Amino acid sequence: MLLGIDTCGGVGSIVLARWSGGPIELIAEAEIAGKTYSAQLIPRIQELLDVQQCGPQDLEAIVVVHGPGSFTGVRVGLSAAKGLAEVLSIPLVAVSRLAVLAATAGTDAAALDAGRGEFYFRFEVEEALLTPEEIRARISGTLAVCEENASQAFPNALLIQPPTAADALRYAVPRLSAKDFDDVATIDGNYVRRSDAELFAQQGTRR
Repeated sequence: MLLGIDTCGGVGSIVLARWSGGPIELIAEAEIAGKTYSAQLIPRIQELLDVQQCGPQDLEAIVVVHGPGSFTGVRVGLSAAKGLAEVLSIPLVAVSRLAVLAATAGTDAAALDAGRGEFYFRFEVEEALLTPEEIRARISGTLAVCEENASQAFPNALLIQPPTAADALRYAVPRLSAKDFDDVATIDGNYVRRSDAELFAQQGTRR
């Protein structure tokens, strides 16, 4: 049994699935309202397990979306995934939300609104924080987006529904098959941009 976690966007999701080497078989899914991740993530996971008459000990691997997105959401989801993986001694796979978005849309490029007039951008395997003008100068094919702000900034982009934890599980199948797991002790959030606290701290140090 696999657990998928995505708390990077405005609405989070968790999913339980069975996998025996073939296609993912989804068992149960649930959404988590934004700004409630710290309080609701673990209880909602337990609820899904209870409904399936399972427990954490039945989990065999965890797939977590580790950004980019909300700094708080990334930290909450990743911390929960790392904690469960360590306590249960099961493997962890962390995937990029941009990569999941691009894979779900079937494109090589994807963008997510990063605020302040900037966007998280992925082309093939490279990710960066760019302005709309910089992104337009780089893309040659179809750009995938999942937010209204991004759609307005890129009118020719392919607008799809925001990817979910289920999409992340499907995207992670090749890595699960190859046993390409992340190191629970060292994996960090895929922030792409540093937080305000880090930037202010650096400015204070320079002063």
